[in-house]
Amino acid sequence: MAPLFEKRHLQDVSDRHPGAMRYGVWERRKITGLLLFGFAMLAFGLFEAEFNFIRFYAGLFRLGEFSMLMMPPRAGDMFLVYLSALGETLSIALLGTMIGAFLALPFSVLASRNVLPAWATRFLLRRSFDTIRGVDTLIWALIWIGVVGLGPFAGVLAIATSDFGTFGKLFAEAIEAVDPRPVEGIRSTGGTAAQEFRYGALPQALPVIAGQVLYYFESNTRSATIIGIVGAGGIGLHLSEQIRTLEWQHVSFIVGMVLVVVALIDYGSSQLRRMIIGAKPV
Repeated sequence: MAPLFEKRHLQDVSDRHPGAMRYGVWERRKITGLLLFGFAMLAFGLFEAEFNFIRFYAGLFRLGEFSMLMMPPRAGDMFLVYLSALGETLSIALLGTMIGAFLALPFSVLASRNVLPAWATRFLLRRSFDTIRGVDTLIWALIWIGVVGLGPFAGVLAIATSDFGTFGKLFAEAIEAVDPRPVEGIRSTGGTAAQEFRYGALPQALPVIAGQVLYYFESNTRSATIIGIVGAGGIGLHLSEQIRTLEWQHVSFIVGMVLVVVALIDYGSSQLRRMIIGAKPV
């Protein structure tokens, strides 16, 4: 009796909501077309990239040779130099992240739909964020090196510029996603627009903003290593030099140092996020 009852119940629901229970001919064709388009784009991308399984298979053996050359990792008498450069990389990542976050916060408030009703200002700020974050950090590093010269200062400016665009978008979305009821409660008591934002929206958005800043500090540690290769200071400069001189054991040592630091930052930031927003650490 139970299977028969369930079958009749499903049939009744299907009769009342035909669009939700089964796909029509148009829906099937649309899904099939999207799948075929996706496969076609994948095939076109592999063709344009000159993907070759034979070359890939042969390259795996070459990768194994490089791995053997990197063993064991060795720093020699350069350990203190590498350690100092790694500290410089961390400083670049931290300063760039914090500067980008502090500069982006007020502009993200103006770009939030629930704070500023002016459409033109919000549109201009949103498109500015898109333009800035559309340029990779490495490109910003090359630009700032041309402006202020080689060194960590250019790296800080590059990360701060890139993060300004990213944080502006993320912070604005975090502010727009807050629960409107506390804001409406403050408004009902006669609070000003500034008080509505300060006591109603900002306390809800700050934990999310803090979590985003912590994540990007971890990500920017890797970015600071890359931009160091083009002359923006830090451990990346030494990494590029050791690759050019074929000192593969030094290369593996530098890469290992960066991996350890990123893992420690990831663990520390996960603990901080857990304390700030109650996120479960990984």
